[in-house]
Amino acid sequence: MTTILFVCTGNAARSQMAEGLLRNLKNDITVLSAGTKPEGVSSKAIKVMKEIGLNISDHHSKHLDAVDWKNSDFAITLCSSANEICVSMPWPKKCKILHWPITDPESENDFRNARDEINQRIINFLFAFGDIA
Repeated sequence: MTTILFVCTGNAARSQMAEGLLRNLKNDITVLSAGTKPEGVSSKAIKVMKEIGLNISDHHSKHLDAVDWKNSDFAITLCSSANEICVSMPWPKKCKILHWPITDPESENDFRNARDEINQRIINFLFAFGDIA
């Protein structure tokens, strides 16, 4: 089974939304999320995901050390600015690394924009790598 890991700094919004969105679209793969400095799932992320019928209120922030990142087939980093610590890991050779620079959201509208951008990137990803399972 394919494993996809989403990573952002706090594992509070972007990677959590990405995890929820991909799980909703494709339930025959393993989807994980983690952060370099976990800080709890954002209530705004939970709210904007509920707006599209997805519940991520049971998600929790995890540090990269708490997930099995060594078995990832894809690692998708979502950090965007110099203030964020993007991941530089000794990824396994089989792991494809993708970087989607999504701005760290602040306002509810920023969260909606981030959610929608991540959703479109996931759709494009699934189209490009449609044979994952």
